[in-house]
Amino acid sequence: MTITSNISVQNDNLVVQGKTILTKIPDNIILTPVTGNGFVSGSFIGATFEQSKSLHVFPIGVLEGLRFMCCFRFKLWWMTQRMGSCGKDIPLETQFMLLESKDEVEGNGDDAPTVYTVFLPLLEGQFRAVLQGNEKNEIEICFESGDKAVETSQGTHLVYVHAGTNPFEVIRQSVKAVERHMQTFHHREKKKLPSFLDWFGWCTWDAFYTDVTAEGVDEGLKSLSEGGTPPKFLIIDDGWQQIENKEKDENCVVQEGAQFATRLVGIKENAKFQKSDQKDTQVSGLKSVVDNAKQRHNVKQVYAWHALAGYWGGVKPAASGMEHYDSALAYPVQSPGVLGNQPDIVMDSLAVHGLGLVNPKKVFNFYNELHSYLASCGIDGVKVDVQNIIETLGAGLGGRVSLTRSYQQALEASIARNFTDNGCISCMCHNTDGLYSAKQTAIVRASDDFYPRDPASHTIHIASVAYNSLFLGEFMQPDWDMFHSLHPTAEYHAAARAVGGCAIYVSDKPGNHNFDLLRKLVLPDGSVLRAKLPGRPTRDCLFADPARDGIRCWLVQGNEEEPDP
Repeated sequence: MTITSNISVQNDNLVVQGKTILTKIPDNIILTPVTGNGFVSGSFIGATFEQSKSLHVFPIGVLEGLRFMCCFRFKLWWMTQRMGSCGKDIPLETQFMLLESKDEVEGNGDDAPTVYTVFLPLLEGQFRAVLQGNEKNEIEICFESGDKAVETSQGTHLVYVHAGTNPFEVIRQSVKAVERHMQTFHHREKKKLPSFLDWFGWCTWDAFYTDVTAEGVDEGLKSLSEGGTPPKFLIIDDGWQQIENKEKDENCVVQEGAQFATRLVGIKENAKFQKSDQKDTQVSGLKSVVDNAKQRHNVKQVYAWHALAGYWGGVKPAASGMEHYDSALAYPVQSPGVLGNQPDIVMDSLAVHGLGLVNPKKVFNFYNELHSYLASCGIDGVKVDVQNIIETLGAGLGGRVSLTRSYQQALEASIARNFTDNGCISCMCHNTDGLYSAKQTAIVRASDDFYPRDPASHTIHIASVAYNSLFLGEFMQPDWDMFHSLHPTAEYHAAARAVGGCAIYVSDKPGNHNFDLLRKLVLPDGSVLRAKLPGRPTRDCLFADPARDGIRCWLVQGNEEEPDP
């Protein structure tokens, strides 16, 4: 039987279901059809090169006159959306792209069938691919290892291309096809969702930042419960760990109280969470905090924050009690794409002070010791932050993909051993190195932070979550982040989360709540009515950015068409 591909190169053009998508395909580009169940489901774009190098940037064709929507990393940590109609509109670090092509047959008018084509840049071996555009309207692939010693002269499966008439189905089928091909990650549907998703929560971050204390945790839980919206899920965010004792530099610019170059010196809680017993002996205060939350305030799930590398600045080399992890000082090196986008204060700090990186061969032991201690204190899971820093540390360690995968596998193995509910929230993690290496993690923060003091950030926040969820929602259940119930944009954030399929949790300061609003989201027993699937933009909004065009759009659940207004 002859199988005819619906994605092919004809006369140097990439043709998808009879429609020309890209023109002027270079001679070194390879197209490999993917067959399954008797039909061609998609194709991989690859390339050969004259030289073996650790970094290749090369064109795959010219894009002109077709609307697209893409998700790109505007920071090392986070993606957001961008819309355009030609190659030069495609930003650096594009990790997902959806193209729209209408039938060009004359007379069909507005009822002409539309084909949606997905481009997914992938990982291959020790290399990672992303898309970008240039001034010639060419789409380029940036293909890099992150280690000058890791080189190649070809890549055969760099971008997966898939097409159909339902954009939501096309995206889902694309990710599932890549899952079968790579076998390094699982689709969201195969993952166990942690039970905290169905309960109202409170996070300590904006309430206290790193000044959180045991007394502050108790005060926050009590304050929300007294208003009739008892939190059943608690995140003890940054501020509970043992870190270096550094004097604060008043001239140092920091973001929301974080301590970027500071390193971890122990796995247990710091002095703020310690307490003395009747014999004036220091005992574990973290267990007391968790016991108090669960027994006095009826909290069902308690999570603790930590960074993927331990803390923002990693682990302090040769710290007392942590010598066996073989941590070494490493200096981050960012990829050309990240450097070309928005600078980041975290990276500025780490570039000067370095990061204490645990040897990847010892990192499971590190996670297991940390998580087993947390579990012994009654902690049910972890929010793992600052994840993308690992991609910058691959030099001399086999490259970014290999290092990230080592850390991801170790993290997931430790979580499986210590937390029975698959207790993990993945955060600051919007790179494909991690997404295509996650077999177990089921929750992903879907956008940059909720910034309570930045009025311009809120529309951008909601739009970014919705558009990022088109891509991220195929890997994990998107987390829309905490918000404040007493805030000028509280209703806006609350409405979005009500349809987002996400956890609903706030970071209110004790005594600063809008209970009228919260009671619209939270039932008296502390549960929430959560949508089953990730909230995403409807079809009519896919290629028009609501953060900039001034037009209202709806959110859709599942693969259904948009509701009538």
